[in-house]
Amino acid sequence: MNLRTRFLLLISALIVVGSVSAWAVFHHLARQIVMQWGQRVADIQVRYDRARLLQPLEREIALARQMADSLVLKRWARSPVDPALEAEAVREMENFRRNFSSGNYFVALRTSGAYYHNNAGDEFAGRQLRYHLDPAKPADAWFYKLVQVGPDFHLNVNPDAELGVTKLWIDVLIRDGDEILGVVGTGIELTRFLDEIVDLHQDGVSTLFADLSGAIQLHRDAKLIDFASLVKPEGQKSLADQLLDRESDRVALRETMSALAASGDGVPRVLDRFVESGGRRTLLGIAFVPEIGWYEITLLDLDVLMPVAALTPVAVAFVLTLLVALVLVHLVLRRLILDPLGRLEQAMLRVRDGDLSPAPLAQASGEIGRLTQHFEAMAGAIRAHTAELEAKVRERTDALHRLARIDPLTNLTNRRGMSEMLEAEIIRAERQGSRFGLLWLDVDHFKEINDRRGHGAGDEALTRLARVLEGCLRPYDRAARWGGDEFLVLLSPCDAATLEAIAHRVRADIEHGSAACGERVTVTIGACLAEPGETLGVVLQHADDALYRAKDAGRNQVVIAAR
Repeated sequence: MNLRTRFLLLISALIVVGSVSAWAVFHHLARQIVMQWGQRVADIQVRYDRARLLQPLEREIALARQMADSLVLKRWARSPVDPALEAEAVREMENFRRNFSSGNYFVALRTSGAYYHNNAGDEFAGRQLRYHLDPAKPADAWFYKLVQVGPDFHLNVNPDAELGVTKLWIDVLIRDGDEILGVVGTGIELTRFLDEIVDLHQDGVSTLFADLSGAIQLHRDAKLIDFASLVKPEGQKSLADQLLDRESDRVALRETMSALAASGDGVPRVLDRFVESGGRRTLLGIAFVPEIGWYEITLLDLDVLMPVAALTPVAVAFVLTLLVALVLVHLVLRRLILDPLGRLEQAMLRVRDGDLSPAPLAQASGEIGRLTQHFEAMAGAIRAHTAELEAKVRERTDALHRLARIDPLTNLTNRRGMSEMLEAEIIRAERQGSRFGLLWLDVDHFKEINDRRGHGAGDEALTRLARVLEGCLRPYDRAARWGGDEFLVLLSPCDAATLEAIAHRVRADIEHGSAACGERVTVTIGACLAEPGETLGVVLQHADDALYRAKDAGRNQVVIAAR
């Protein structure tokens, strides 16, 4: 065998060994990059899906809680046979129906078992009492289970056999102290909710939501949803871990769910390994949503989202470059191939470790240059996609925060937002030893406006009142719609003279402003000057007492709580 042949055999062996080694290294690094990218995408996707779920639910939940706190419904629930209280309660229910985005409500009373319901089409106007719950009926077991367990708030996907509908139900208990008077809430159309919120219509991404027991509550495949989970025995539930093929993956999922629920911080977590679902390699991201007590689970099929085979052209370019390098002298090899490859590998490792903005690579020519361009294009695409998802999450989070604290009718702060401001003001007043004022406004004979001109006119009157109220306050005072036809005004800083002056000015401006619009509207105001160290309950009680004294004195006047 001559030297030429031996040299060719040696070169051939080096080519084979070098090619196989290069492919193995490249394939390993590519998989590592895909894994790191997938974990980041899974984390962002989980946050995005959670925001998508909470956006339509938070407002409905807040309204349901407000409905459960209605004094009208509580008075009626204690005396359900009183026709006058029932009529007033039905009007209150209908007011809430028009505010629910789904346009429906239900009210179930504990003492009588009466179940009231009306839908978006006002189909049951005048006959809102649909039926009576029976503890012996399995279909009514959800109500008695809720009363027994006693959660203030509950989400449940359940078919109502009596009404012939299947919805995502928002259930809130009516409480009077420690006594449970009944359950109120609303239902969101399940098919529309699944299509708009759960089914992303994106290949390779599957999102589902499960309750604390792991039972599937929302899934784009409705056959996997565990209906009536609250009353179903544990062994009969459709659980999220049943979607995984391996028992070790199921155990890891259950342990992660328990840890997230125990922490309650809502921070997403991505499993640090691939799981198998339906025979496919999948990344699993999960987050606990403490606002509703559910888990959000996202499954990412990386073979669909970012297949390693898509990087084959880059791998071919890499191998070809190596083949050329084997026939070059050592200096050319080092200058044109080894050094650029070393820098590229470092950049790939930084991307794998989570650095999506590595330093720009030095310019190179030939196959190495194209490989560098491919890598930078891939890193840029990953960076752009990550930034887009993060921006969407921030946008949705800001929108949800605003919706939860603004009254949609008057555009004033709502009860929740005002409660937060009052708590902060009480802390500040105690720390600084200062006082602040509180006005409690009640529209006089508001019910007559609704009865005489309709609820649309009532809403218009409340909106005009809100604008007048904003116009007659100081720039640093805050007004809020407390509920129905009641408003609160926070005056800070404030003293006794300022409190009295602003209270009388507000009353007069509202009366004169409404008269100029053709519909005279007056308000009765109860005012108090809060002292440092007083709790929110005490301050509200003083203002409420003053309000009722003003009403007893004939309305359209101001009474300041004596201190």
